[in-house]
Amino acid sequence: MLLIVGWVIALACIFVGFIVSGGHMAALVHPVKMMMIIGGAMGAFIASCTPGTLKAVLRAAPGAFKGAKYSKAVNTELLCLLYAVLSKIRKEGMISIEGEIENPEGGTIFPNYPTLMGDHHIIEFLCDYLRMMVSGTMDPNELEDLMNAEIETHHQEGHVPINMLTKLADSMPAFGIVAAVMGVVITMGSLNEPPAVLGHMIGAALVGAFVGILFGYGIFGPVPAVMEQKLTESSKAFECVKETLLASLSGASPAVAVEYGRKVLFSDVRPSFIELEEAIKTPR
Repeated sequence: MLLIVGWVIALACIFVGFIVSGGHMAALVHPVKMMMIIGGAMGAFIASCTPGTLKAVLRAAPGAFKGAKYSKAVNTELLCLLYAVLSKIRKEGMISIEGEIENPEGGTIFPNYPTLMGDHHIIEFLCDYLRMMVSGTMDPNELEDLMNAEIETHHQEGHVPINMLTKLADSMPAFGIVAAVMGVVITMGSLNEPPAVLGHMIGAALVGAFVGILFGYGIFGPVPAVMEQKLTESSKAFECVKETLLASLSGASPAVAVEYGRKVLFSDVRPSFIELEEAIKTPR
């Protein structure tokens, strides 16, 4: 939502300023220039993508228009889920959660957290490492290294569409210059026209540069920036799971283990100690 609000503010300030300065909006309307710049940039973008990369961009880009995926409420639910799982382990033994992690949807713990059940990445991450803990075949240090490797891979994978959209935004001003140069070429072939006509043609050429820069930095540029922030937030959720499970393996009680996980979350989406304690006590 803030992305759209930002677009509205940017475009309003630019075009209102143009009109107040004596400009006419009709002078900026050049559909052919728009086609040349946006079409050229999109074509080059598609040419630089593999099929997998293009699919990743199409999947990831809509997320820039949505609210925070890991809000305080979602992070609180994640910590409550971790506490419930670790409490069951402490009371009934590690083997007691085997059925839960093999079939989370049909268990007695995971269905109590419907928001998280819709996020298969974090559920799969949690269940995979709980499964390793149940097997008891890995050293905690080895488990931590494996978790770090997977989180790093998740981060790198998430950066693929971000990097491609950043390159797309960076290319827009260059395609604007291409359109402007082509406009100048046309103008140079019409030097026998009166000054009023030449002025219109030169203005049309400069609109190409304007559109390329505006779309590059004002429209396309903010999208990967927002996506990168959301990727960092999602990585924090994985780190929360990692720190909680490692603390439990080190002998910490469920209450202390989830505190390790809580502390790695960003302050604006991190429940307070009291908020988490109340959430844990709330029947589900």
